[in-house]
Amino acid sequence: MLPLSGITVVSMEQAVAAPFATRQLADLGARVIKIERPGAGDFARGYDRTVHGQSSHFVWLNRSKESLTLDVKHPDAAAVLDRLLAQADVFIQNLVPGAAARLGLGGDALLAKHPRLIVGNISGYGPDGPYAMKKAYDLLIQCESGVVSISGTPDTPSKSGISIADIAAGMYGYTGVLTALFQRTRTGRGTSFDVSMLEALGEWMGYPTYFAHYGGSAPPRTGAAHATIHPYGPFPTGDGRTVFFGIQNEREWASFCATVLAQPDLATDPRFDSNSHRQQHREALTAVIVAAFASLTAEQAVARLDAAQIANARLNTMDEFFAHPQLAARDRWRIVATPGGEVQALIPAVTMRDVDARMDPVPAVGQHTRAILDELGFDAAFADRLAHDGAI
Repeated sequence: MLPLSGITVVSMEQAVAAPFATRQLADLGARVIKIERPGAGDFARGYDRTVHGQSSHFVWLNRSKESLTLDVKHPDAAAVLDRLLAQADVFIQNLVPGAAARLGLGGDALLAKHPRLIVGNISGYGPDGPYAMKKAYDLLIQCESGVVSISGTPDTPSKSGISIADIAAGMYGYTGVLTALFQRTRTGRGTSFDVSMLEALGEWMGYPTYFAHYGGSAPPRTGAAHATIHPYGPFPTGDGRTVFFGIQNEREWASFCATVLAQPDLATDPRFDSNSHRQQHREALTAVIVAAFASLTAEQAVARLDAAQIANARLNTMDEFFAHPQLAARDRWRIVATPGGEVQALIPAVTMRDVDARMDPVPAVGQHTRAILDELGFDAAFADRLAHDGAI
């Protein structure tokens, strides 16, 4: 039995943040009933057509779920939602600001009717304050939280290549549900909680916030290099490739000088004998390393770094990551069915003894609608009427 077997989650979700939270609950065995718009479904289904004609985001975020199409503004939708939530343990939503409350699905209203329910709300900026009704997308939250201001090169501020604001909010939504379920075992009562993308990503911005506020200036944008540690980042090798490595302490610095650079005396050079000195003389030290690496291939540089026990990495492409030998050796890939065909999917990052994550298919739009309506006690005529109205 999976840890969340027997837990039912009803989600009114879209895009990335809430679907990421609920997919992780599904991975652990929760039943996730995803309410989608009739016809098109979650708009993330249309982001691209790269995975057997399907959206890469949607395939990633929606395995092991059941899809129920429902026009929540239809006169009969309230009855369906009420029966669903009466049997649910969790309701989670990331609709546009104010939409859940207008539908009678705010935390206070739901807990008054379903006191054991856990209500999770994910939004851009939170339920109150001057930004409460402001629309939010991942890039915009990366800007508002300051991520873009410290990322990229000195000339070009840059966003992260993945949706880190959405992912952060989804992770806190997921852990919020787990915390609330644990609390319910003690109190017998449900609760409502809020996660905002700004506050979730703000938590991740702790180091640069402190650095800037108390230090007087923000960490500089340094591309793939580290803003405050040197050497730490990319260095070219003689075969035209790039090797990344990082020095964390003086023991590693001495080992690097002796084993990698074959210049042991450099460790005590007063320009480089501490990280602060190496930072002050960053250009000079970079020139020394580049000159030494010019006679090495990437494989030779990595071999020396490994021998010196210096953390290092190659700059992998997406295809190289997909074929990564470590993932293969640890048997991290599984096959997941989708409406367009099978795909490989990584199993969840948390590996628990005697727990095999649920890796069920990605649903088609409305695939489970009639089965769920029947389970809830609605007859075929009711379902036919909703279908005739375009409400499912």
